[in-house]
Amino acid sequence: MQRGRLGGVAMMLGSGLSTQVGASVAALAFPVIGPVSVVAVRQWMAGAVLLAVGRPKLWTITKRQWRAVLALAAVFAVMNLSLYTAIDRIGLGLAVTLEFLGPLAVALLGSRRMVDLLCALTAAPAVLLLTRPQATSDYLGIALGLLAAVCWACYILLNGIVGRELPGVTGSAAAAGVSALVYVPIGVLVLWQHPPTVAAVSYALVAGVLSSAVPFLVDLLTLRRVPAQFFGVFMSVNPVLAALVGLVVLDQHLGPIDWIAIAVIVTANAVAISVGAVTPRSGKLSADGE
Repeated sequence: MQRGRLGGVAMMLGSGLSTQVGASVAALAFPVIGPVSVVAVRQWMAGAVLLAVGRPKLWTITKRQWRAVLALAAVFAVMNLSLYTAIDRIGLGLAVTLEFLGPLAVALLGSRRMVDLLCALTAAPAVLLLTRPQATSDYLGIALGLLAAVCWACYILLNGIVGRELPGVTGSAAAAGVSALVYVPIGVLVLWQHPPTVAAVSYALVAGVLSSAVPFLVDLLTLRRVPAQFFGVFMSVNPVLAALVGLVVLDQHLGPIDWIAIAVIVTANAVAISVGAVTPRSGKLSADGE
């Protein structure tokens, strides 16, 4: 049992690193083909992987179910575009930290516990520190990071709806496929306007594999080894991983105050998720967290 948990931790760490390294590799292609083209390639990769793994029977999906799937597809499309554009403008560490406010908001709004209020009061000053006005502040980049957070919150809520409406990964696969189709004309147009180099296309493809295919498959295996609650808490370290990868791969430096703010937000997110998965009567994990 302990060996399985340790294996799960190693897999989660690998998944998180793969996601952030993929995002940093994607950033290397931004100067040539821009974030939109990279996102298009990533969406195509995600759609291909999820459709291959999920093999959804699209003809069996009802009109009511399609509404939820299309809403999730829209979130897929906007979330990745806003995040990658934010990364291009404000750096990997700050963009991913702002995006993680989405799961934190869902955890806080879904509970009435005093500890959740404390988490919100703790995270709020950290957010203000990260987004504090400076001579070089990129407000559009910050806004896009916050938009990515809103999209992630919607992604969590819509995934719950789609999961109840459709079996397995059928809904997610269908949504990824629709999002990939939407990005076909967009990607073709942008790539035509910004002719890609071999290196840029290679970076985009690697980013698609590392940030979409690998995390999806690894996360499926990981959730067989560890409780969903533990998985959610551990994934809260992604902003720290993003900041470290941004420093090593992209030479994006953060100040001491920024590192403190990131640590505070990560801690608040982890506490909110872990406490939110505990039932108020018995203190045992809920059904979602086994």
